[in-house]
Amino acid sequence: MKYDIAVIGAGPGGYTAAAKAGRLGRSVVLFEKSHLGGTCLNRGCIPTKALLHTAELLGEIKDAGRFGIKVSDVAADQKAMHQRKNEIIESLRGAIDKLMKSAKVEVVQGAARITAPGVISCNGTEYEAEHIIVAAGSKPALPPIPGSDSSGVYTSNDLLEGDGKEFSSLVIIGGGVIGVECASIYLNLGCKVTIVEMAEHILPPMEKEIAQRLAMKLKKLGAVIEASCQVKAISGEAGSMSVTYLDKKGNEKTAEAEAVLMAAGRRAALEGLFGDGVEPEMNRGALVADADGHTSIDGIYAIGDDVAGNVQLAHVAAAQGENVIDVICGGKGAVDMSVVPSCVYTYPEIASVGLSQEQAKEHGIAVAVKKLPTGSNGKSLIAGGDGGFVKLVAAEDGTLLGAQLVCDRATDMIGELSVAVRLGLKLEDIAATIHPHPTFVEMIGQAAK
Repeated sequence: MKYDIAVIGAGPGGYTAAAKAGRLGRSVVLFEKSHLGGTCLNRGCIPTKALLHTAELLGEIKDAGRFGIKVSDVAADQKAMHQRKNEIIESLRGAIDKLMKSAKVEVVQGAARITAPGVISCNGTEYEAEHIIVAAGSKPALPPIPGSDSSGVYTSNDLLEGDGKEFSSLVIIGGGVIGVECASIYLNLGCKVTIVEMAEHILPPMEKEIAQRLAMKLKKLGAVIEASCQVKAISGEAGSMSVTYLDKKGNEKTAEAEAVLMAAGRRAALEGLFGDGVEPEMNRGALVADADGHTSIDGIYAIGDDVAGNVQLAHVAAAQGENVIDVICGGKGAVDMSVVPSCVYTYPEIASVGLSQEQAKEHGIAVAVKKLPTGSNGKSLIAGGDGGFVKLVAAEDGTLLGAQLVCDRATDMIGELSVAVRLGLKLEDIAATIHPHPTFVEMIGQAAK
């Protein structure tokens, strides 16, 4: 069977590329060894946010007294939580299936393998395609820590798939986005959580000020946070686990819990994908690709988490999926990849885009910083939000270079600021735009003024 384009992996990057190619009249085959939607839909973005929403709703109900509402005997039904999460996943899988059918994309379930340039083998059948897009996604990274293969060590996959896992105590190795979001879920469910992070603070890519705000909230919920630590070993079995680590002073400590969550990042899932002689150039287990997705082998492209050095975000993969189809069809990528917003769905929410104040200082760039505390915003006070802020980072002439938000609806508001950064708008442009009142988004206009 011959096709114009073959896509390996039906995550946000893969199914976006396949759908666009199909709508443009290309013949497309899409391979997926598991479920449509990839990591994002089945064991990442969507299940995490579904559980976070429910867990935070539980926390709000328990705290309803300060809003004048009396409640009692409030408890979580974790089985029902996961059932609702699974229903959301099934609904979205169905939507992707309809999208593939409407774009006339042939979907093949099975593990694909590139056996020769332009040739893919799957389920004993050979498929030929002029262009092959690798969008196989990623999987949890497992650092070589002694004991990491113990029965009581889990990954985010284990916590998010199916009916999940219930724990009364949990040690999380890694304080990045996955670690803090899972911590937020379990803390609100009454679980005792310890986070052990190697970097100076949790959320290492983010500004220290942002990390401190989130750390304060997590500690308020009961979390123990140990930063600048090196994990030495994991011991025990499911139900009784110990994590031994060196703290920032070099002292050996032990954290004990029912279970350990390994949240030390993710790596490209490329095992078994390439046959002999058809493996493109790789760097630390991921594919080397240029801005248009070209790998070292003509006709093979890579997008999303499979690209070395790429930002591992669903919306990055989807944007690259659109762009690579533009390139294959003889055009130029229509989506601007220079401005990428990042979001963390904790409470408070965190979002950022462009240059931060710390990055500006590191690069010797003179900036003007406009910062508005959430305590001055009426909607934030009405909602009972904890202390946060909206920070705008601008060049000396007022051109917006970046923004960092720690507040309710931060992940929704960052879209406006992403547009502003991409278009090179100035603070005066934002300030001159009427923002509705009372809203969270008016904090952007207030900060600009």
